[in-house]
Amino acid sequence: MASFTLHGISVSRGIAIGRAHLLAPAALDVKHYLIAEDQMEAEVERLRSAIQTVHKELQTIWSELPKDSPAELGAFIDVHVLILSDPMISEVPLNIIRTRYYNAEWALVTQIDELSAQFDEVEDAYLRERKADIQQVGERVLKVLTGTATTLPALKNDEEKTPRMIVVAHDISPADMLQFRDRAFAGFVTDVGGQNSHTAIVARSLDIPAAVGMSNASALIAQDDWVIIDGDAGVVIVDPSPQVLEQYRERQIALTRERKKLGKLKKTPAVTIDGTPIHLMANIELPEDCAAALDAGASGVGLFRSEFLFMGRTGYHNKLPTEDEQFESYRKAVVAMKGRPVTIRTLDIGADKPLDIAEQTALNPALGLRAIRYCLAEPQMFLMQLRAILRASAFGPIRLLVPMLSHAFEIDQTLQMIAQAKKQLRDANKKFDDAIQIGAMIEIPAAALTLPLFIKRMDFLSIGTNDLIQYTLAIDRVDHEVAHLYNPLHPAILYLLSSTIAIGARYGVPVAVCGEMAGDTRLTRLLLGMGLREFSMHPSQLLAVKQEILNSDLRLLTPQTRKILRAIEPKAIADGVERLATL
Repeated sequence: MASFTLHGISVSRGIAIGRAHLLAPAALDVKHYLIAEDQMEAEVERLRSAIQTVHKELQTIWSELPKDSPAELGAFIDVHVLILSDPMISEVPLNIIRTRYYNAEWALVTQIDELSAQFDEVEDAYLRERKADIQQVGERVLKVLTGTATTLPALKNDEEKTPRMIVVAHDISPADMLQFRDRAFAGFVTDVGGQNSHTAIVARSLDIPAAVGMSNASALIAQDDWVIIDGDAGVVIVDPSPQVLEQYRERQIALTRERKKLGKLKKTPAVTIDGTPIHLMANIELPEDCAAALDAGASGVGLFRSEFLFMGRTGYHNKLPTEDEQFESYRKAVVAMKGRPVTIRTLDIGADKPLDIAEQTALNPALGLRAIRYCLAEPQMFLMQLRAILRASAFGPIRLLVPMLSHAFEIDQTLQMIAQAKKQLRDANKKFDDAIQIGAMIEIPAAALTLPLFIKRMDFLSIGTNDLIQYTLAIDRVDHEVAHLYNPLHPAILYLLSSTIAIGARYGVPVAVCGEMAGDTRLTRLLLGMGLREFSMHPSQLLAVKQEILNSDLRLLTPQTRKILRAIEPKAIADGVERLATL
């Protein structure tokens, strides 16, 4: 067989080499037939029983989670349980059987397809990829209905100790990923998915090389093919030549050595060669993520994405977490960080991130009622979250971060709401930090271009580079047709970043970067040269960024960065960034 290369999306860095293990999906093109009326209730019971079986499977998987499993795995299994419990999955297909006389498989797939079509219209990258959760839940039920199951190859010789399995699938659910947790696997390749897919998130948390969005990899790769995953480039090489295989093995060995060296930096202060201290913070989704942040040596949490407490809750009664539920989650994170600051972002949800899978979306949700706009339109919900965050501030240092601000009146209304929440807590005799710091996300170009409005009113700023790039360049980076235009080194992006950092420094307002640029070691020196002193990223990226900082001298980086910022041509900017790496 001739060697060939596939190109997709890099979601977890590193090199993986091994034999392909194809994970076959349940066929969604199931048999379609009509049932007789006297068979209707038996068919309904067959589907109901399959759903109950999957419930038990997920509960068993959850109860058998290894103690060292990433928190994301348990959270994603919870999401699947909630989806399975939602009437849109647990009841509507049963009604389809009763009203249309479809067989159980056809009824289930009909509803899954309808829900999936709704998600296709959502513009937000994270939420659009939640369509995969619904499909994965549907597939799991279908496997029960059809009597199929995923099987693992028998372990051979010393494979228990030497990871050699590359899992290749159209898609893979968090629950299915668990069966490979203690197996001899080295990485994942999927046809679908993007930076925010669950496969990507779990791969990063497990620190396993993965490449997603490969289109038809599961059809082109054969069982037991030799496969190389180049996680840095998002490239998969199938049936490589002996020379290529040897080159990648050498790279793999070198990366392993580098990782061992990085482990020694955990307790080393992040200080540049010229003596400038840098704050390295962690991005988290759940309180349980704090353990990984501390283990990586984070000096605090730079971004607690509170929407993960809201997402996946289905049904009217479960639509919103209560104030006490939120408070307990925030309190856990604060206590876990042992005196280090925890930055909690208020709810970044809205028309583009509906609170249940049946909720309708706006025509252009990325530009619609989301984040702070949504919160201000739902004042009671917003006040509930603000009170929960404030109450948690009595247990340790918390910074309150507000997303998607762009207008002065939005800032003023938000501050008024915070003042109102404080008054409500005082009236209830509940403790909180009255001097809690309040900050704004700078992720809309209008905010970056009118920074004095924010400097005057806020205690700190945090640049969300993902949305800033998306809105500035009008690019959805998950859309394969335009993803090549998503460029963090575009001169407009560099101008907005550098000017925000510079203006913040001029007025003594701290500025952090909490988007993906903060965790990209190729851009660390550029951001340092711009004057950035606080980075926030996934814990797995922290030590590599720290190493770059320890080897950086701002006396050399700053003048070179100024030259880059004066450049307009892409090649001049790229060449300048490459020169930074040699300083």
